[in-house]
Amino acid sequence: MAKPTAAITAVGSYVPEYVLTNKILEKMVDTNDDWITSRTGIKERRILKDPKKGTSYLGIRAAKNLIEKNQIDPAEIDLVIFGTTTPDMPVAATGVYVASEIGATNAFSFDLQAACSSFLYGMSTAASYIESGRYKKILLIGADKMSSMIDYNDRSTCIIFGDGAGAVLLGPNEEGNGVQDEYMRSDGSGREFLTVNAGGSLEPASMETIKAGRHYVHQDGKTVFKFAVSKMASVGEKIMKDNELPVSSVDWLLTHQANKRIIDATAKRLEIDESKVPCNIDRYGNTTSATLPLLISDFEHKFKKGDNLIMTSFGGGFTWGAIYLKWAYDPTN
Repeated sequence: MAKPTAAITAVGSYVPEYVLTNKILEKMVDTNDDWITSRTGIKERRILKDPKKGTSYLGIRAAKNLIEKNQIDPAEIDLVIFGTTTPDMPVAATGVYVASEIGATNAFSFDLQAACSSFLYGMSTAASYIESGRYKKILLIGADKMSSMIDYNDRSTCIIFGDGAGAVLLGPNEEGNGVQDEYMRSDGSGREFLTVNAGGSLEPASMETIKAGRHYVHQDGKTVFKFAVSKMASVGEKIMKDNELPVSSVDWLLTHQANKRIIDATAKRLEIDESKVPCNIDRYGNTTSATLPLLISDFEHKFKKGDNLIMTSFGGGFTWGAIYLKWAYDPTN
């Protein structure tokens, strides 16, 4: 009997109500709508304004959306993996709280942090658990409240990031659909180019670090752009070659929504037509761990059973990778 594959069986998402438009940002920093749009493709991003709500709130809302929409009994979930780079607190794990709040009383949970690649790494982890036969229902959530670590006086970062969450449920598939292959990579020599310097054990938060803005996101945009295009394209090329998957057989290319120019350059390198490259960065900005599950949720209605999906991501660390997935169900509407 063939080993079951790990397939996505349900999808959910959540974005906050408040919309931070480019026009609003024009009043906050020295920038304008044309400059932002031409360089990033972003027109607006969602922000969780309530200071008493953290990333867990986003994840809970996305998970409940999935559960309610698909009539899932949360008590049947075996494991909750929570991909995030903005946990509620250093201790305890945010995913554990989320699991309890959604009623996943029989699940264990943990956080997974690989910056913008957290969701993709989570897919790899969940697929391995499913393929082992030990677990049947795994909830994978990608969520980030990026506004909590953004300096809204820094136009190089405040125009890019937004808040949001997406969730997928994975289970065993006997038809050969689901995760087919993966190729994950990392390179620690790049961590200085996209980082939050303070708040960890190396540089604990203090009055000095706060005054210096060391708890905000800092990035070397040109270096990150160059690496993101090169690495996402190279892993995409490898996974297509390894699986003898010609361009004509790729139905969808789902890329991390970091920058429209990065998305376009990656698709061009892979020679995949833009009609097969869904994009929602214009509405959400870069939501870090949430970009891929939000993309899956927004375009779920277009995916058909058996469609070949290539998913790619790139994040701080550096972390990057690609997954080849066969979609497991037809649209419901």
